[in-house]
Amino acid sequence: MKFTNFALVSCHTFRPLSVLLLLGVAALASPLKSEAGPYSALVVEVESDRVLYEQNADELRHPASLTKMMTLYLVFEALSRNELSLGDNMVASPFAVSKPPSRLGLRAGDTLTVEEGILGLVTQSANDAATVIAETLAGSEPAFAEMMTQKARQLGMGNTVFRNAQGLPDPAQVTTAWDMYRLAKALLKNFPEYYSYFSTDSFWFRDHNFRNHNHLLDKYPGTDGIKTGFINSSGFNLVASAKRDGVRLVGVVFGGISHSLRDAHMMEILDDGFAQMEGKEPAYHLANFNGSQFPALLHKPSGLEKRTSQPPDELEEQDSQPEPINQKLWEPTPKKAVAEPPHVKDDHAASWEIRVGAFTEQKEAEHRLAEASKTAPFAFRHAKSGIISHTHRGKKTYIAFFNGLNKEDVALACQSLKRKKLECSPSASG
Repeated sequence: MKFTNFALVSCHTFRPLSVLLLLGVAALASPLKSEAGPYSALVVEVESDRVLYEQNADELRHPASLTKMMTLYLVFEALSRNELSLGDNMVASPFAVSKPPSRLGLRAGDTLTVEEGILGLVTQSANDAATVIAETLAGSEPAFAEMMTQKARQLGMGNTVFRNAQGLPDPAQVTTAWDMYRLAKALLKNFPEYYSYFSTDSFWFRDHNFRNHNHLLDKYPGTDGIKTGFINSSGFNLVASAKRDGVRLVGVVFGGISHSLRDAHMMEILDDGFAQMEGKEPAYHLANFNGSQFPALLHKPSGLEKRTSQPPDELEEQDSQPEPINQKLWEPTPKKAVAEPPHVKDDHAASWEIRVGAFTEQKEAEHRLAEASKTAPFAFRHAKSGIISHTHRGKKTYIAFFNGLNKEDVALACQSLKRKKLECSPSASG
């Protein structure tokens, strides 16, 4: 797509905030004498336990609010044993209401039902509600954490240690991608009658509407759960389950630099997994992905850095939560040479353009650029966007485009744009 005889209306370099922000990583020692670092990922087909994608899946990570999956497991177990009922009232203690956000805003002495507690965890990831549940089931949070770890062992989660009910920062609270998969599968298999809570879109509680932090419920067809998480030492984490044509996959991602880029990566590896299950070649060859090819997507510092203050698990899904920190990202690993189309000298060079729409009004073109940038922020992280006008027979057309892309970015961008039914017309320039 070469633009000739057109008037350039605007052009600028796209720099999404989510790509520019890096997470600080605290120097944390685990009880298993191994550092908990950022990036891990796993995709498994649930019925057969077929591994479709795996990177660092046995390495220790901090679970953040993925911890609440186990809190909910123990609630569901108590319900199934008739030790609790959904309508039972639980009382909020001063200790529970002292927990930092995210919260339902409980005050000491307030009551909430067991079902309200469940909904508070799956939507708002409420730390006060998680603590109320812990004290209700075990009398104290430390006792509940012991119950959580014991249950983890029973479920085969041999590398997981829980120290609290919420996932708030604790150096000794660790898990792995594999263990989180085992927990997700146990929730699916053992409590199908309660698993549907994870698909709750929103929850009204005392005149407040709490939206689910798991945006894949809206963005990725087939998704029906399960949980997000964020603390500085873990990055943005996600366990997601999606079912298509009778095939259920569970994906796990640790270490996203933002919730939007974490979500984008999860959708990519799930797409790859479904393609493999259909006997198709993965669209983007993510089987060889090891994190280093996408340094802006997932953070992997060369050394763990100490932070003097570590914000708690609050504002869990806001890109603006982490503070930028100066650290060198690792070098990309060399990629295999591939056969190149005759009209392109280098597929990895920034020599591609994408047209995202043609409009009769400039404002419409500007809106489309903004929409496309939001839809595929990682793919457009280095791109320049612009609008050109073309007049034909007295009618002016405004064309919205991005350029300065390599072929891999084009593939990622078009995947995201077409999922949203937005135009993506790529071509090689030069």
